[in-house]
Amino acid sequence: MPDPLSLNVAYLKASETVAISNETKRRKAAGEDVYDLSVGEPDFDTPAVAAEAGIRAIQKGLTRYPPNIGIAELRAGIARQLSLMSGGRPVNPDNIIVSSGSKQAIFNACFTLFGPNHRVLIPSPAWVSYPQIVHLCRAEPVLVPGDVEWGLKVSAKDLDKHTSKLTRGLILCSPCNPTGAVYTLAELRSIAEWARANDIWIIADDIYRRINYGPGPAPSFLDLPEEFHERLVVVYGASKAYAMTGWRIGAALAPPHVMKAMAALQSHTTTGANQPAMWAAATAFSDERVEQDVQKMVAAFRRRRDHVVQRFRAEVPGVEFVEPHGAFYFFFRVDGIREREPVTGSSFCEQLMQKEGVALVPGAAFGDDRWVRMSYAVSDRELEAALDRILRFIETLAAARAA
Repeated sequence: MPDPLSLNVAYLKASETVAISNETKRRKAAGEDVYDLSVGEPDFDTPAVAAEAGIRAIQKGLTRYPPNIGIAELRAGIARQLSLMSGGRPVNPDNIIVSSGSKQAIFNACFTLFGPNHRVLIPSPAWVSYPQIVHLCRAEPVLVPGDVEWGLKVSAKDLDKHTSKLTRGLILCSPCNPTGAVYTLAELRSIAEWARANDIWIIADDIYRRINYGPGPAPSFLDLPEEFHERLVVVYGASKAYAMTGWRIGAALAPPHVMKAMAALQSHTTTGANQPAMWAAATAFSDERVEQDVQKMVAAFRRRRDHVVQRFRAEVPGVEFVEPHGAFYFFFRVDGIREREPVTGSSFCEQLMQKEGVALVPGAAFGDDRWVRMSYAVSDRELEAALDRILRFIETLAAARAA
């Protein structure tokens, strides 16, 4: 038998979303007729102005070791962007650290703040990496089920029910992956008041903040008064709204002592993001032409959201779903489609791939296998063709129930 692995990875599981995407790519390469609606990645190209800035950085020889905390131009651009989204609130770029993707920013924050005998609350359903990152910190992730009647969001009361003396943190994503739900400012304030009363650190994953279907960016903990920021880390990045997933640029805004500890940690792991990508992102956060591209992408996501919601309501009215108000995900429930033999998200996705060639992500990956996640960050043509297959499959299952 092989030697046992370290306890550091005792709970570690590979990302289900990455595994599904890899399998879909394999099937496509083998010539199969497959549509991939599993990946949380914009289908748009990186804005040309930003991409060209990355190319120029390479041509100028800006390819050496990067500043560990990020180039000053990018940190200033992120600070300016966060400030604009929060009504002009001053944001100090000295409190921002740039990382290789927002996932590393979340890991840095968790590893800095949490450890053995700590519990971290995570509203569920939740992005697959949150619990895994908490486990890597030797802390305990505690999933807090969201309210079905409330878009699967959680309230301060829900969080309080799962709080103990060991509870040290909360990771909250809004707009939410996988549901597309968006917390209102009043809801965030209530949660912030609960966290302050219980000395809880909040890690706010704001990576989808720009992809909001209401007016302006989605509400954020950063919009609240300063007294709520003492135990707050805000995670942001270029990947989603700026279509720069592969450039791997994320960032965190944190209190000075936390930011310094995160920087020390990062200096012994990745030593920061790569230089050309940072110069590209600096342009993405500051150039008005890129802002126009972002607005066009958000408008396209909103149009696709409207189309998916309309088709589900018209063609499979008995299927429950969370109406998304942000991000680019559609989360629908499958356990009640067939009464005699309840369907799980895992079996639904497996059969859908086998019979219709469409890849979705089962809710089990996010903590609730009654549901399925679909990404509509694909072209209109692909989305329409995949929807035809998904809805046909649902109707087939429903017909089997009635038989």
